[in-house]
Amino acid sequence: MVARSETLTRPDRGPALVAAAAVAAALFVGAWALLHVGFYRHKQVLDTPIYQRYGNAIARGAVPYRDFSVEYPPGALPVFALPGLAEPGRDQQVTVGFRHAFETLMWICGVAVLAAMAYALRAVEAGGPRVWGSLVFAALAPLLLGSVVLSRFDLWPVALAAGALAALVSGWRRLGSGLLGVALAAKLYPVVLVPLALAHVWRRWGRREALVCAAISAAVVAALFAPFVALAPDGVRHSLTGQLGRPLQIETLGSALLLAAHHIAGLPVAIRTSHGSQNVVASGAGALAVVQTVLQIAALVWIWSAFARGPARREELLRSSAAAICAFVALGKVLSPQFLIWLIPLVPLVRGRRGLWASGLLGLALVLTQLWFPFRYWNLVDQLAGLPSWLVLARDVTLLALLAVLTLPSRSHVVS
Repeated sequence: MVARSETLTRPDRGPALVAAAAVAAALFVGAWALLHVGFYRHKQVLDTPIYQRYGNAIARGAVPYRDFSVEYPPGALPVFALPGLAEPGRDQQVTVGFRHAFETLMWICGVAVLAAMAYALRAVEAGGPRVWGSLVFAALAPLLLGSVVLSRFDLWPVALAAGALAALVSGWRRLGSGLLGVALAAKLYPVVLVPLALAHVWRRWGRREALVCAAISAAVVAALFAPFVALAPDGVRHSLTGQLGRPLQIETLGSALLLAAHHIAGLPVAIRTSHGSQNVVASGAGALAVVQTVLQIAALVWIWSAFARGPARREELLRSSAAAICAFVALGKVLSPQFLIWLIPLVPLVRGRRGLWASGLLGLALVLTQLWFPFRYWNLVDQLAGLPSWLVLARDVTLLALLAVLTLPSRSHVVS
């Protein structure tokens, strides 16, 4: 009877939540439009020519991984193929039709991200200030990060991962597991959420349900990979090993430290382009790449185990998910500007003062990224210029601070 009474007296936040989500969606669309004017248009570094090439090939009937190399997993192909059908284009030139179709898909994904965040906030019964603060922050975050969001497909896997997390905290564990499988097949980074999702299901619904959810995620990934593995096993394997075997990228913490040593102590540093990125070549670069990978794995294992041992609360799943993605980004040997998009729908969902501090640090990291990318990126690559070098280091240190805020123990005992 007590549970029934609490259910009956619980305030209905549905209309207010819908209003907040609608306002956030409008703000996001407005922010998206602003990214096309003023200084945001200058010196853009685009990935859309690569996507255009993939889309052109698919439109001609070529089979990905078999007839042409693809850098990304099969779940990413729809966002290349659909704009490619809009206007095929020529060579590396990005046509107006392709660009508009691709950007339309991305802002739709952005609105879907906001909807998923709103649904997650509803599940944890967040209050009005938290709902409005989280959604407005995420809606305006593209203005802090800059034009990189226009020409990267990351909002697609981000929308899938956010939808999976919203489903899990809402009790739709099998739907969430399926969406998580699709997200993993679109871009590999959501794999760090899988142990958290399975531990959450296990703690709340038992081992059998966790095994069912694991099977669902695995089956979805297998279904998306299987046709291409059957047609072009070497091509699929190359796309995966090419990502896993990348050297120390120029934007990572290790590279930033080497660049600092270059400016302070004259350490010889060179830049080499490979694996689709610019990478640091210097004494100790290989060792730093190994150290970062070890630290990344250790941090993830610690986050996973702490979550599995802790209370089975939905709020903890939100916080630990943000922490796991932050650890993957901050400590990885590859850190592209678009990786920060992965954090935008997760960090604002963290409750309380921890969430406020975390959102502030994320906002600072976004701004610090835009201060050097894309405007000073080639100055960094071609000249090892001082200002962008220090901005990269400041951004990477800010991400470490964000990771600390998300992982430090809390005395809060709020039940979710």
